[in-house]
Amino acid sequence: MKLSDFKFDVPRKLISLYPQSNRDESRLMVVHKKTGQIEHKVFKDIIDYFDEGDVFVTNNTKVFPARLYGNKEKTGAKIEVFLLRELNQELRLWDVLVDPARKIRVGNKLYFGDSDLVAEVIDNTTSRGRTIRFLFDGTDEEFYKTIDTLGETPILKEFIERPIETEDRERYQTIYAEHVGAVAAPTAGMHFTHHLMRKLEIKGVEVSPITLHIGLGTFRQVDVEDLTKHKMDSENYDIPSETVELVNRALDAKKKVVSVGTTSLKTIESSVTANGRLKQSSGWTDKFIIPPYDFKIANALVTNFHLPESTLLMTTSAFGGYDLIMKAYQEAIKEKYKFFSYGDAMLII
Repeated sequence: MKLSDFKFDVPRKLISLYPQSNRDESRLMVVHKKTGQIEHKVFKDIIDYFDEGDVFVTNNTKVFPARLYGNKEKTGAKIEVFLLRELNQELRLWDVLVDPARKIRVGNKLYFGDSDLVAEVIDNTTSRGRTIRFLFDGTDEEFYKTIDTLGETPILKEFIERPIETEDRERYQTIYAEHVGAVAAPTAGMHFTHHLMRKLEIKGVEVSPITLHIGLGTFRQVDVEDLTKHKMDSENYDIPSETVELVNRALDAKKKVVSVGTTSLKTIESSVTANGRLKQSSGWTDKFIIPPYDFKIANALVTNFHLPESTLLMTTSAFGGYDLIMKAYQEAIKEKYKFFSYGDAMLII
């Protein structure tokens, strides 16, 4: 497919700046793949579509405050440093993005607030990308605590045009977030509450995690018309044996396997056996799912409403069918559903 196939206009007022005060009271559009029927619900109604033995696969990655503000030595110029991923824990090497990039060269040192945290630029990677080494005398625990204290919640400010607030640190996170490593949240999971999870458990629905540490590459603009030429950045993942067992049992019993988010979907589709079952694995995946695609594991998907021309929308269209998802998105705009990270949800079933 082509990039232009995913171009349409979303009014800026439909990009949600704030989440619902109650997570599970976001709106939920239910899209039925077989019939094309579209229903309008509230997220907590999702429980009505699943039964005992069905499995929800969640992404338990935890967002860390990846945006730091430092000052360049000598000039004192303010520099934004966005931590992408840790390359070497012992040497404290990180891949980062810097802004403004034109002011940052190899050998420059950056100082962060009144702390003892200093970074030295040791390499250029892309136009805005740098490799930096943090110079810090404390323990690893003290280092990460310093990052946590100084850092800002890494909501994508080019889409959510407001200052980051204290509440974002808790709200831009799923309730089951566990393993630190993401620079963006698996937003489909942000609609779940402890109460809703308990109701699913009582009904006999299993909830089982995978981990995929989401990087900024998921949101990187696609700049080629031929989508087969787009290269995704690699992201680290882990699929535990307990999840493999539950998912494969559900598939064998003809039950529903629900991917909570496109990140979970990409992860489980990256680790499939020859006979179409999930297998335990960990490593890196750069899988890019576009229509048409034969899904082996998930047969239902929970996702947010994504922006035009985004890789997330392309993956959603592959799952729900291009024509049906484009129709659903036009209805979402007409019905004033909220888009992006803090927006409403879609269930494709």
